[in-house]
Amino acid sequence: MLVIKRKQGQSIMIGEDIQITVISSEGGSVKLGINAPKELSVLREELIEEVKYENENAINIDIEALKNISFLKEK
Repeated sequence: MLVIKRKQGQSIMIGEDIQITVISSEGGSVKLGINAPKELSVLREELIEEVKYENENAINIDIEALKNISFLKEK
């Protein structure tokens, strides 16, 4: 992991296409601006973790409940 200090208005570049700029910093929080190609998905880590959690829960299927659904369709 690269750790660097930046002041408000300063940027870092990732490759030639991604620019991350410090917009503001106050109260232990930093606001960043990110310029990246539209085809590149830029998401907060907690959103990715939430989607991953929801997807994992979606595959936990109650087999008996599915059997009941199949039984109802046959009527």
